[in-house]
Amino acid sequence: MELKDLSSNWKKLQATLKKDTTRPPKRKASEDFLQPRRNGVKHRKAEPSPRKRRLETAKDRRSTRKMGAASSRPSEKTPSASLALWAEDNDIPAEDIVAAYGISSKRTSIPDTKDAGDKINEGLSATAEAGKYIALDCEMVGVGPDPANDSALARVSIVNYHGHQLYDSFVLPKEQITDYRTHVSGITPALLRTARSLEVVQADVAKLLDGKILVGHAVRNDLDALMLGHPKRDIRDTSRYPAFRQLAGGKTPSLKKLAKEVLGVEIQSGEHSSVEDARATMLLFRREKSGFDKEHLKRWASKPKGAEANGASLSKKRGKKKKAKK
Repeated sequence: MELKDLSSNWKKLQATLKKDTTRPPKRKASEDFLQPRRNGVKHRKAEPSPRKRRLETAKDRRSTRKMGAASSRPSEKTPSASLALWAEDNDIPAEDIVAAYGISSKRTSIPDTKDAGDKINEGLSATAEAGKYIALDCEMVGVGPDPANDSALARVSIVNYHGHQLYDSFVLPKEQITDYRTHVSGITPALLRTARSLEVVQADVAKLLDGKILVGHAVRNDLDALMLGHPKRDIRDTSRYPAFRQLAGGKTPSLKKLAKEVLGVEIQSGEHSSVEDARATMLLFRREKSGFDKEHLKRWASKPKGAEANGASLSKKRGKKKKAKK
């Protein structure tokens, strides 16, 4: 072969090699998940974003039971808060407890306690232990010339984590009662004949509150009526819990609404019971305890203990200034 032919062939080979190197490398089989193809370009699939935790309601639980258990009763009666608490503690459906004990679904006392029922106006319980968490609820009466707007404390009830009654007392208001609000409060003139003074009740409740986590619904109203304070970091208020407020469109939900929708419990259908309402509040807290703990950590983790005391004293000063202006 002549030199000029060799040179010519070499040039052709170089041109071919150059064309091959300009081609894009083939995709690896592992990259085939880059789908779907849009406008001729493959895009990586986005990772699914984690869903926000949805609050489970009583309606959701009923639907689950209907699908998962043939023995569920669609016509089961709505239990009281007391019965619902006992059922949850013992992991037994409320309707089965009703059948086993032959009791009403509306029973407002704890079935496994020594006493057949709660002791109304007992004062401090001689048997129940407080524990770390206590729930408080109060009943009010109307006083003075404008009873629709002016209220005074008439009953205080406190229960422990299991709903056992720690304290129950009627309170004799210092002001003249002009509306007993019996249809709501359940308070009558006869009941207040054995009522304790506000000073005695304040002292009893203050002892129970000391060092405890206080659970309540709009509990600041109850504390104001008692004229007692409590550290903000030790309060768990079901009216302010974000997941519960969502059920009311971001507004403050009523305790009755939360009991019905979250617990499947009927309360306040007639005269209120502060013991029963305290139990409903405690059960709401227990259902969402992990959520309450997260909210508490978010708010207080970076704040030293005692920080809320300064805020409380400041708010009291402001409150006094406001009152002085009126």
